[in-house]
Amino acid sequence: MSVSGAQAGTGRVAIVTGGSRGIGRESARRLAADGHAVVVGYAGDRDAADGAVKEIAAAGGRALAVRADVADEHAVAAMFETARSEFGGVDVVVHAAGRIALSAVADLDLAELDALHRTNIRGTFVVAQQAARHLRGGGALITFSTSVVGLAVPTYGAYSASKGAVEALTMILARELRGRDVTVNAVAPGPTATDLFLDGKDEDAVARLAAQSPLERIGTPADIAEVVAFLASPAGHWVNGQVVRANGAIV
Repeated sequence: MSVSGAQAGTGRVAIVTGGSRGIGRESARRLAADGHAVVVGYAGDRDAADGAVKEIAAAGGRALAVRADVADEHAVAAMFETARSEFGGVDVVVHAAGRIALSAVADLDLAELDALHRTNIRGTFVVAQQAARHLRGGGALITFSTSVVGLAVPTYGAYSASKGAVEALTMILARELRGRDVTVNAVAPGPTATDLFLDGKDEDAVARLAAQSPLERIGTPADIAEVVAFLASPAGHWVNGQVVRANGAIV
């Protein structure tokens, strides 16, 4: 665990898995700007996680980095305990950690399917389970799906199947938390300019994807972080049990 600008105190507290890069990192920064103390969860890149914490601290926020494999229930439970011991509790959980593998169904290595299942399905379940146990009233769990679930793009079969499971889990948990004053929603981004998305794509491929949206661009991590911040805020608390397809109307 690495800490910067972090001390116990009152106020809202957020855990962001996958918080060292991309949409997770931008969401952590955005929530910190709204006054949340933030636990930046990361899988392995400590330097990136430390960078996210320092960025938040430099802007006057409070943050700490905690390493946790999201599919490991003991590591995730320890991350929630760290949030409680350092900041007093948990109000928002943003589960942005995920894995992607692209292949035609006929060609996919089943070991890759198992790895996808472990991170995207088991990992989401483990994080959601801890969120269900520990989120305070007025809190929010925000999971991540993908707009590809609806677009049915070839080579995304395994990834889309894993995210379809995330959507189903999200809808059910929203109803199971009746009486807790906790919301559960999924954000389903379209093409977004993260390192994970851009890897292996040339300029022409990105331009073709950008042209599919009436807004004629791909999304940015900041675009998605704004949706996360709304769902995490009191202003978004009437939105519950939904999949928000933040994709610029890509079809």
